[in-house]
Amino acid sequence: MTFVFSKSSKKALERLDIFTKQRIRKGIHKLPDGDVKRLQGFTNLYRLRISDWRIIFSMTSTEIYIEDVLPRGSAYK
Repeated sequence: MTFVFSKSSKKALERLDIFTKQRIRKGIHKLPDGDVKRLQGFTNLYRLRISDWRIIFSMTSTEIYIEDVLPRGSAYK
């Protein structure tokens, strides 16, 4: 599978501390395994939960597009 990061997800990852960034990257590279749920009201959007962070992504058969990396409180607004 190919991973494609949006501009906002790259920017969010750059701002994180090293430990959190490593945990999120490990979780992303294990997709579609992990704590993944489909977002209600969307046909092709999913979220991956890694502690207090949420990774919003969409999947096709060949690629995973990382939409955004957000803290839990602002991920669902």
